[in-house]
Amino acid sequence: MSAEPKVLEDRIIETDECGRKGRPAAGQDPAKRRQIMEGARRVFINMGFDAASMNDITREAGVSKGTIYVYFANKEELFEALIEEERRTIYADLYQVLERDGDVREILLAYGLALARKITSPTVLKAQRTVISICERMPEVGVRFYERGPKRGHDKLAAYLTREVEAGHLAIADIDLAAYQFADLCMARLFRQCLYGYRSTTPSEAELERVVTAGVDVFLKAYGAEKEGPGDGFARLPTTRN
Repeated sequence: MSAEPKVLEDRIIETDECGRKGRPAAGQDPAKRRQIMEGARRVFINMGFDAASMNDITREAGVSKGTIYVYFANKEELFEALIEEERRTIYADLYQVLERDGDVREILLAYGLALARKITSPTVLKAQRTVISICERMPEVGVRFYERGPKRGHDKLAAYLTREVEAGHLAIADIDLAAYQFADLCMARLFRQCLYGYRSTTPSEAELERVVTAGVDVFLKAYGAEKEGPGDGFARLPTTRN
């Protein structure tokens, strides 16, 4: 065997050892993936999904075409990765309060306030607008976002309400519907006004507390066990005698 093939063989072995010991394998470097995603985020925000191209993203991210295609097959896959990241950011640590034991009103107030605060924040509103903008072109993105985010939260709230009904603290005939109603009550007026840009400022903490407190009180008037109507789970409203 000549010296040159032996040197080449040694270099291959050395490179392989470096890859195993130090460098991440192709497509597995978290820092590089983050660099690409941040570049893509800026491009999608500035240009929109349809106008953006993988060339635009490579330039903005400062990577080569060869590198970006190791991590993402196309801009659709890259966009979905961004949406999934946004979903995790939105719903992280949101449901822990529903795992606690304690006064129903206090827990619903804490959860409702956390939900309203999160959903009306600028970052979350931007993520929701992004998902809405792409739903017609890529409906599966919207479906996955809903199933892994809002629907999962809805199910966790429904599970909490079920436990409280079984404990005799609430009287609800349709728990699935009640969970949807609760979320709407806690964001009455706020969410749509923020989503569509009708209001340019984020709701203050005082406004959030006022809306959520009113929503929780209405919810408990309808579904509190002591207010249970005759077999239907609704509040028995007081009657006025003339």
